[in-house]
Order: sequence, then structure tokens, then C-alpha cells
Amino acid sequence: MTRAMKTLLPLLLGASALTACASLQPAPANPSRLADLSGEALLATQAGELTDAAPEAVWWQLYESAAINQLVSDALASNPSLAEARASLEQARAGLGEARSALLPQTSVSGSGGYVRRPSTTGGDPVESDAYSAGLDVSYELDFFGRVRGSVGAARESVLEAEAARDAAHILVIANTVRAWTDYCASAALLDVASQNVEIARQSYQLTERLYEAGRGLRLDVVQAQSALETASAELPSLQAAQASAFFRLGTLTGRTPVEMRSAIPACDGIPVLTRPIAAGDAGSLIARRPDVRQAEHALAGAAARVDIATAGLYPSVVLGGSVSSSALDIGDLGDSDGLTLSLGPVLSWSFPNLSASRARLAAAEAGADAALARFDRTVLTALQETETALAAFVSERERLHSLEVARNAAQEAAELARVRYRAGADSFVVVLDAERTLANAETALVRSQAAVASAQVDIFLALGGGWPGNEVG
Repeated sequence: MTRAMKTLLPLLLGASALTACASLQPAPANPSRLADLSGEALLATQAGELTDAAPEAVWWQLYESAAINQLVSDALASNPSLAEARASLEQARAGLGEARSALLPQTSVSGSGGYVRRPSTTGGDPVESDAYSAGLDVSYELDFFGRVRGSVGAARESVLEAEAARDAAHILVIANTVRAWTDYCASAALLDVASQNVEIARQSYQLTERLYEAGRGLRLDVVQAQSALETASAELPSLQAAQASAFFRLGTLTGRTPVEMRSAIPACDGIPVLTRPIAAGDAGSLIARRPDVRQAEHALAGAAARVDIATAGLYPSVVLGGSVSSSALDIGDLGDSDGLTLSLGPVLSWSFPNLSASRARLAAAEAGADAALARFDRTVLTALQETETALAAFVSERERLHSLEVARNAAQEAAELARVRYRAGADSFVVVLDAERTLANAETALVRSQAAVASAQVDIFLALGGGWPGNEVG
């Protein structure tokens, strides 16, 4: 054993003893008071429209709509945002593979060959010859203080975070697809109601005009009927624009151009609204299911792993290295013992005694972990807020819809009675016009409320987190 090895060996043994005494453990992330909400009921589930049963995973199939199922399937297959999220996940997985490679010995092979011309040692002509060399270097970091393990842990959490981001993208695309289809069908329903209102207003205007020309009506009746006709007609362009907007959104979500979407759009068979109670679950299952919460949780765990990495920077790094090389003037002589060089030994590096930079990196990592904890708490609170808000809005809109249904039925009966009284000569046509205008407004309000209920249902399913649990990382 060489004198250098005899000197260095005690240092390595001392470093190993220091490792055993220090017994460094991964620094745990600060616990969150919001991490466990199991069994805590959502406030809005006290309403009769909702239950605390476990939510449906593939919730869009509850509509039993072939059009929705097809559109969601197309979006999951062709949406550009999902393709981007999947690529980001693959990138994170590649980073995990790179981090794990540090757990294995690092190897490199070298080789060279060429012409050499050097001065003669005897004072004669320069010596010319070929020269060849080949070598193998091997190094392995003895991860005494967990730097490599911390890097692997941080990369693993990045993969889980990317998986949660992909799941969140899935949920958002599905919800936006169902919402766009709902808006498309709602605009179609509103256009039907508006067209009927225009037709009723046109008939009223023509009737009042004929009565006026026959001397049986007033000019006031004609002007009012004309105003009602133009007001009803003015609703059509905005509704057509809303339907076109929903149509183009569907094209983008399913990865189609407007021309391609025009030939692929399904026939709308009414506003998709669920009549059964919606299962909302409890707060604990919500937090476990929401991908944004899982994303924040893994970001917090990754920040804790980076604290471990920074902590390891305060201690020595020991790399066990070895190399073998051979040089010869003839390529056939490579490997002969005369030209063979072997080396084996550890390399210790340590920034001691100036640890200022390492301590600064540790302080930055700890601050990053504190920020990640605050983001986690904020994400949990936001998830609860969004869910409670969506549930409350749905319950309120359902109550409003029931009232509007009663109002529409009453307005329909009032319009029929007004027409009967007008034909009997008991009332003027102004009464009929007012009754029909009231009915048209009631019909429009009812359809708009049906659309709002459908949109509120989508908000609920989006807030509940859908059915895309994170995958395991190997």
C-alpha cells in the first residue's frame, strides 16, 4: 500500500464514522393543518339536491348522451393541451432516470491514435512514430450524506407533480368540452325560443296592422306591436354569435379546425341537465382527489428533498474512482503490461471551512419549502372554496329554475286567457300583447336558467376533481 493511501485511509474511516454518528435523516416538510380533512362534510351537501356519497369518476357518462361521450373521447385523443401535458410528464420521467443513474457507477471510455513527432533524446533527427492509447475510467459517489438520494427523491416528486398536472389538464379539458357542448345546445334552445317569440310578434304586428287598416284598432297598437317585433328580432344575432363561439370552442378542444368541426358536430337534442342528486363526497375525499392539491403536495415534498440536498452540501463528498489505461506505439501492443497504467482510490472534496455558500443554499431551500407549504395550504383552501361555491350556486339555481317553471306555466295560462278575452271583445289587444310579451320573457328566462343549471353542474364536477387518480411511479 502506498504512503498516500495509508494517509488517506484514516480520513475515509473518520468520514464514515462521522456519517454513522450524524445519522442524517431527510428533513420532513412542515406539517399542514389542512393535510387531513377526512370525514369533514361539505356544507352544501346538506341540501336535498346533493348527497355525501362518493362522486362518480367518469361523470360525463351520467348524461347518457352519445354526443357528449363522443366529444369527450375526441378531446382526450386530440386536444393539444393534453399532448403538451403528456410531453411534460415524459420530460419529468426522463429527469428521474437521469437522477437515478447517479446511484450507479459512472463510466467513461476513451481512445486515441495518431502520428507523433518528437525531438530525439540523443540529439539526432526527430523521432517519428504512431501512438495509440485507450482507457477506462470508473467513479462511484459514496452517498454518505444523502445528496444523490435527495436528488432522486426530488426528481421523483417532480414526476408525481407532472402526473398531477396532466390529470388536472384532463379534468379541465373534459369539463370545458361538456360546458362548450352545453353552451352550444343552450344557444340552440334559446334560438328556438327567440324564433318562436319573433314569429308570435310578427303575427301580432300583422294582425294589429290589419285591424288598424280596417278601422278597428288604434295606431298605438300598431306601433307597440312593431316595437315588440323588432325587440324580439334583436335577440337573434347575439344568440347566433354565442352558438358560433361554443362551436369554435368545441373545435379547439377536440383538435379540429372550424371546417373539420362543421362536418363532425353532433345533433343537439336539448340542454344536457342531470335530474338525479349529485354525489359530492366529503372534504377529505375531495382533497385526496383534486389533482391541483396532489400537485401542490408533491411540490412540497420536492422542496423538502431539496432541503436534504442542500443539507448534504455542508458535509464532505467522497467519490471512489479507478482507471485503467494503456499506451503503445503499435495498436496491437495495447494492453501489454509495459504500457498499462492502473489507478484506484477515493477522492474527498469539502468546502470546509468556508461553508457560507452551502449555508446560504440551505437557507434558500428551507425558505422554498416554507413557500411550498403556504402554496399547499392555499391550494387546499381554494379547492374547498371552489367546491362549496359551485355546490351552493347549483342549489340556488335549481331553486330559481323551479320558480321560473311555475312562472312560465302561469304566464302561459295568462296569455291563453288574454287571447280568449280579446276574441270575446272583453279586452283590448294591448292586454294580449302584454301577456304574450310576459310569456316570451318567462320562456327565455326558463331556458337561460336551464343553461345555468347545466353549467353549474359542470362547475361541480370540475371542482370535485373528476376521476383521474395519479399513476404510480416505478
